[in-house]
Amino acid sequence: MFSSFFAGLQQDFKIFLLAPILCALFRAIFIVYFRPYKSFAGKGWAIFHCFRYGFWWGMDFNAYVFLYSFLFVSVPGSLFPEYFAYGDTMRCMGILVYAAILYGTFWGKMIFYAHFHDIYNHLVWLGRKAEKHNLADVFFNENHGVLVLGSFVPFLGFCWLLTQGLLGVPSFAYPTFASVWGQYGFNTAVVLGAVAWFYFCRYGGTFWHDNKPEWDTIPSVVKRDIFLARATVDDLVALENVWHHPLQGLLTHTDAQDVPLIDGVMPSDMRTPVWQQLMSPVEAFRRVAKGARIQKPKHIFLIVGESYAQMPLDDIYASLHIADGARKFRQDPHTVQLANFLPAGMLSRPSIVSLMTGIFDAKLELNEREDFWKGTIATALPLQLKKLGYRSIYWYGGNATYGNFNQYAPSVGFDQVMAATDFCPPGAPKTWVGVYDHVFLETAAERIQTMEDVPTFHFIYTTSNHGPYKIDLTKYGYDPGQVMPDAPELLKKNHAHQQVLGTYWYSDRAISRFVDTMRASYPDSLIIVTGDHAAMPVPLDFDVIERRDVTTREAFCTSFAMYQRELAPSILAENTIGGHMNILPTIFELIAPKGFVYYSLFGSLLEPVDYALSPYHWLTPDAIGSADDGNYQGLAASGAPVGTYTEPDGRCRFADAIAGYSALTGWLARHPELLHE
Repeated sequence: MFSSFFAGLQQDFKIFLLAPILCALFRAIFIVYFRPYKSFAGKGWAIFHCFRYGFWWGMDFNAYVFLYSFLFVSVPGSLFPEYFAYGDTMRCMGILVYAAILYGTFWGKMIFYAHFHDIYNHLVWLGRKAEKHNLADVFFNENHGVLVLGSFVPFLGFCWLLTQGLLGVPSFAYPTFASVWGQYGFNTAVVLGAVAWFYFCRYGGTFWHDNKPEWDTIPSVVKRDIFLARATVDDLVALENVWHHPLQGLLTHTDAQDVPLIDGVMPSDMRTPVWQQLMSPVEAFRRVAKGARIQKPKHIFLIVGESYAQMPLDDIYASLHIADGARKFRQDPHTVQLANFLPAGMLSRPSIVSLMTGIFDAKLELNEREDFWKGTIATALPLQLKKLGYRSIYWYGGNATYGNFNQYAPSVGFDQVMAATDFCPPGAPKTWVGVYDHVFLETAAERIQTMEDVPTFHFIYTTSNHGPYKIDLTKYGYDPGQVMPDAPELLKKNHAHQQVLGTYWYSDRAISRFVDTMRASYPDSLIIVTGDHAAMPVPLDFDVIERRDVTTREAFCTSFAMYQRELAPSILAENTIGGHMNILPTIFELIAPKGFVYYSLFGSLLEPVDYALSPYHWLTPDAIGSADDGNYQGLAASGAPVGTYTEPDGRCRFADAIAGYSALTGWLARHPELLHE
């Protein structure tokens, strides 16, 4: 009986080897495909430790391959000879299922990284509320979904051949001992050794759970290269980390937990217990306008372009000419701009919600919460503009029922919600996300010009610069040879990248033409143009610039420009940074009379800005960093490589403030009675 167990145990070990082999293979493919440098010169030691540490970290899951074969094949096989005969078949079936899971998560990570320049993170949770048709459209059309799914067949065939090769490696014969005690001693040692081997692997090359590999203990030589540090994490490990950090964590906090966090961001004279005695904690952020800086405009336009990133506006990418409309707008002497601007969210809806409501969405999807369909808070932008006599209209380039903005927008004070799918001409070209930008904006402009000419705030959100990038750009005049004659030839001929670059070009033209139309129709207008979040339309593996690694600033900073005929560059108080949450107070400090009371978590761009925050990043005049760790980079828009640095304590520089503003949102979400109509 034990001879069968001994033989099966060796097969368990052989089949188990396939899991870390596949993980190493996937890690290598990821590194080679997404590498942010032209060569691996000088990276040898870091790559070695990346694979070494990743091997043991991946055992958090891979060890269960051994456990499966041990418990469900070898143990019963030693008791039942008939079952033992099918042992290798059972092992192969088990490992092929696991290999398919590894392959699926690997492809998911590759697609996720292409979109978000990161391995699996909290954004995975937001996919629950995304339009499933659009996700499918992106997968099958932009990410070659049919080929991805079809590749499972040859991949599993390859795994089958590899398992046969591994299982065919000769095994050791079962040793026999003259002494009965010697035989039992050997058998006991084998069983205990198998159990010990599982735990040793499960704990990442140690017998102590507290010493298991984790992000904080990645070797320094690896962690100094943030790309290799990300590559170290196996895909199932990354998904496990996401699972253990659900977006709704703030809702499980107690008030006692959040009071000290919120105190940390409150004005000094509003800390406990003062702010708790107010109708709502946001009323502690009371501000008084210093007096209008411009004549009160009849129309205010806040234009939020889908993925309208700053990156293409940097001078180092000027030769691509995909943002010439935005450049021309910024050359107007009455347009002011900031090249370092932090969005309130990394996806569209959290950014839009934050801009509308005046507080960070903080990963809580406030637009999906029915309590926020019935009431709002004092910081809501359209609600506060009513006090200055403005009606407010939300113009959305898609279907407003997506994300329930038909419910959410009125609750924060919008008098009308105008969805492009409702008011654009029948048969207007559209994607799953919305109507093509030029049709949406031209039709919106016509509608605005026929409306009653009363003070109006227009919040306008476009949708076209979004995957899958299937717009027929040639139909709208896009020719890479004419648009970017000085770009690398390989880039001009790459259809996939040209679709992304061309869509940015197309959207930029549509937005710029709309801005020109509104300036001509309403000369006194205040026009603010930004993006909902950043995207990286410029591929750096075609020698567009010297480096190939996208900087943190390029990956996450969106664009910002503001125009009014009375503005001058000096009005921004020499600021070089800002963020979405500075827009609301800037509007009021520009147009509100002296003594006007408004509510805002942050100050305006008309006074010095020391830092900008979001639940995801922080920004200072000289650096940008992550909210998740102590990594940061400089802000120089240079073609040369940019270094990544780490805070001495490894902790986010603004961790307490970010936690405090997020806790404030959580407090309001847990106390819907504080919302008012």
